[in-house]
Amino acid sequence: MTEKRRKRILIAEREHGLPYSKGLTASSLMVTGLGPVKSYSVANKVEQALVSLDQETISEEQLVELTLEVLRGEAGEHYAQAFVKWQSVSELEMPLIILLGGATGVGKSTIATQLATRLGITRVISTDAVREVLRSALTSDMFPWLYASSFEADKAVRQPIPHSGDRLIIGFREQAQSVAVGAQALIDRSIREGTDLILEGAHLVPGFLEGASSDEALIVPLLITVEDEELHRSHFFWRTRDTQRHGDRYLNNFRKIRRLQQYMISSALARGVPAISHVDLDTSLSEIIDHVIERAMEKVESGTRVAEEGVVERAVEAIGQSQDEGRARSETVS
Repeated sequence: MTEKRRKRILIAEREHGLPYSKGLTASSLMVTGLGPVKSYSVANKVEQALVSLDQETISEEQLVELTLEVLRGEAGEHYAQAFVKWQSVSELEMPLIILLGGATGVGKSTIATQLATRLGITRVISTDAVREVLRSALTSDMFPWLYASSFEADKAVRQPIPHSGDRLIIGFREQAQSVAVGAQALIDRSIREGTDLILEGAHLVPGFLEGASSDEALIVPLLITVEDEELHRSHFFWRTRDTQRHGDRYLNNFRKIRRLQQYMISSALARGVPAISHVDLDTSLSEIIDHVIERAMEKVESGTRVAEEGVVERAVEAIGQSQDEGRARSETVS
């Protein structure tokens, strides 16, 4: 006996009425931190629920509601709220530009890569790459600080330093100001082209970029930190296993790296730039998405359209529910 062909449910608003895909749904679920096996299991149950509806088409909105219902039952409210937030960010109708600053070794590159993967952003650029481009056009005699690592910028300072001055911070500021020119050019290009961008690096110090806000893009500056010294130090032990990363050099300059982080924290605090203490990757990514949504809501409140009506508001509600749950857990523990 021939096996009955699987029923195809078309998604009404998708181009050409594309059929429901378990693979695509599972991928969208994995951005919440849900594992691949569980994500595919939820996607399969969503398909079963679709078939039971006994209709040939379903709207995008109905599919999202159904996915949320199944996700709540299979994985819990936490993942349902995370799904709402990540979906909302992916539906923004203006360029999203995320700036991830932070001292060496705090995990900026890892966070940027994972964030880009989950949001489908293809343009991820490090300020180290910007500095390399600047080096090709500017000589070491003219701009010596461009040829030093951020934590060795004190060696490139040539002018007299006041008695109370910090040579490391002064050299680093010179470096950050130079790199900011190239970083700003990348931001301006993304806005012109309407493309998303994640820019990360030690040189993204709050206050050094003139165009950190725009009416044509959602720009979200953030500072990544590692508060625990031993945790921060441990990041460099992994680098010692890769000779190309010169882990010993980082460890030898660890105190300088910590001083630069403190300077960045002070700059962020003075300018209202959120600082994210990085301990766990999924938690940090979730915090970043929360800040993106909050910045989007600020634009909505100012009268700027950033997405379909209700998309951002729904995500803000999910953030509120997550915060309420967090407070409840804290009270239970205490």
